[in-house]
Amino acid sequence: MFFSHFHPRHIPALLAGTTMTFGGMWPMLDAPGAMREFGYPDRIADSPEAAPVMVVGNVRTTIIGVLMLLFYSRAQYDTLDTFLAVTGAYAGLVDSYVVWRQGRPGQAVFRLLSSGFLSLWGVLGWTAGR
Repeated sequence: MFFSHFHPRHIPALLAGTTMTFGGMWPMLDAPGAMREFGYPDRIADSPEAAPVMVVGNVRTTIIGVLMLLFYSRAQYDTLDTFLAVTGAYAGLVDSYVVWRQGRPGQAVFRLLSSGFLSLWGVLGWTAGR
């Protein structure tokens, strides 16, 4: 069973995996809405040229999310911690920088803090219980 080995320390990895899986699909249904939620201003979100780029980029996000959920179902917690550490650090920094440069400092700080939390959780190996 998927949750037969659930422990509260798994919540950050499950939240990240679920958010990336389904959040990555959102641009296929509503690219402008997904871009606004990400932190892009209306001038970008309303650009028809930006929609395909957002869709293609987020396919990779969905893949990472699905892999995280797959590794969770296999109880490979060390692998989940690696995903959290690397994805949280790299994507968090880049996402925050881009959103900040687009004039959304509040969303940039939120992204930086939340991804930093996930990255630290992974670096410390807390999903695996170290």
